[in-house]
Amino acid sequence: MHSMVVDTFNKSNLLKGTELTSLHLLSEFLSEMYRLTLLTLAVLLYSSPLVTGGKILVFPVDGSHWINMKVIIEELHTRGHEVTVLCPSDPWYIKDDSPYYKAININSPAGFDRDKMESYVLKTLDIRRQGASLWTRLSLVHDLFEQAYLMHKLVLQMVETIFEDEKLMQSLRDAKFDLVLTDPAFGGGVFMAQRLGLPLVFNARWTIQGEGHEPIAPSPFSYVPITGSELSDKMTFTERVKNILYFLFTCVQTWYVVTPNYKPFTHRHINTDIHYMELLQAADIWLMRNDFTFEFPRPTMPNIVYISGFQCKPSKPLSKDLEDFVQSSGEHGVIVMTLGTLVEKLPLDVTEDIAAAFAELPQKVIWRHKGKKPSTLGNNTLLLDWLPQNDLLGHPKTRVFVAHGGTNGIQEAIYHGVPLVGMPLMFDQQDNFFKMEVRGVAKVLDYGTVNKDIFLEALKEVLYEPSYREKMKELSSLHRDQPMKPLDRAMFWIEFVMRHKGAAHLRTESYKMSTIQYYSIDVMAFLLAVIFIAFTVLFSILKLFFIKVFGRKVKKE
Repeated sequence: MHSMVVDTFNKSNLLKGTELTSLHLLSEFLSEMYRLTLLTLAVLLYSSPLVTGGKILVFPVDGSHWINMKVIIEELHTRGHEVTVLCPSDPWYIKDDSPYYKAININSPAGFDRDKMESYVLKTLDIRRQGASLWTRLSLVHDLFEQAYLMHKLVLQMVETIFEDEKLMQSLRDAKFDLVLTDPAFGGGVFMAQRLGLPLVFNARWTIQGEGHEPIAPSPFSYVPITGSELSDKMTFTERVKNILYFLFTCVQTWYVVTPNYKPFTHRHINTDIHYMELLQAADIWLMRNDFTFEFPRPTMPNIVYISGFQCKPSKPLSKDLEDFVQSSGEHGVIVMTLGTLVEKLPLDVTEDIAAAFAELPQKVIWRHKGKKPSTLGNNTLLLDWLPQNDLLGHPKTRVFVAHGGTNGIQEAIYHGVPLVGMPLMFDQQDNFFKMEVRGVAKVLDYGTVNKDIFLEALKEVLYEPSYREKMKELSSLHRDQPMKPLDRAMFWIEFVMRHKGAAHLRTESYKMSTIQYYSIDVMAFLLAVIFIAFTVLFSILKLFFIKVFGRKVKKE
């Protein structure tokens, strides 16, 4: 009995000893793993090119362009970067008081006069609606050129004001910015980056000379349509002729609006031997606000980064009143209509026709409209001064989006997979909707001829023809199927430029070439000359040979 107790006691001690040994080994193993984990994290932290607290100088473009820039600025702020914005004395959308950036107010206007812009737009719409002579239409184009010329002039005057303020320039140098972020639709930010010797990143859709790709990427006229031509990448001979004619028109626009402003400014403040486009083409990264679900396929460049839809995000819950209205639509769903912020109301006859068409549909309608309430308004239509566009487009009951064709609205429709009825009003909107119509996701109306019946027929076609929704869902799937969110991609490349002080290895040297060098015209001329000389020499030798051979025979005879 005693021996059994002793054996049991010994076994118990042995088990305890084994357990203690196991626990000790486990403790050592975990301790070693902990040290290895810490070492790995330390290596990653020290070897990873992280950017914390970078400094970014923003030279913005006002209006709808600022809406896009603001999204990037807010994300940069969220990631711990310090953003400084140069604000003109006549801001439109830009606020000089924001928690996301520090504003430096410049005592100089940038030319974004909302009243003049609205007046021009309303005049354009009236001409399209009522009709006008060719001379009147040409006069309107001239007015647009004059206004664009003045805006470029005022932007450059703002830059000149900054350059001449030595105290301000010194403070900008002392701030030790990492890069300049700008929209190249106007050239002010390009000159700021050059003067401060900073890397340059573009948030681009347009440049001072037109569509964003054209200054740096090959753009063959045979399959790359000029903006405004309403052509696809599949052109007939006649369409290619039209495309080149549109290109020549853009050259006239550049000659009239851009060159008279930028050429003398560049010579005065930079260098007489530098063309102003060389400064723009030398940008490190082009964050392009489109992609190939929006654009037709075309050549691109290594430093072009596509961020189409970077402003898009999952929808948030609607307010209770708005959600109740949406839910009351039942199985029929909801139609959302807004024509942007610049055109807050249409002429009364147009709104009467639109309201009457909406009233005949079983769907509920949410319409952003600030004008007089139409007398034909149906009980199914809710008028709002403002609406949460992204949240409504992301709602499962939204069936159709009636829009004017701004890039932001179309990209949000693609992101959420909502088919479109388009009523383009001005600028690039017609071209944007043409691309959507070619893809079969939109029905486009002519503002000049639209009436109740035409509008109603278009709505019914998009509502009840399944192909519109199916093709838009497919386009949405293509847009979303990417390894990184567009906004994250934009942040990566901005921080990449900060880490590496630029991205010169991605930039071709083509911008330093003349037109003759770029197209190798000199090489072709040289080779043709060599061939011509070779044939001339060969012909001379053969001629001499025949003279000697046959000349002797003639003499003998």
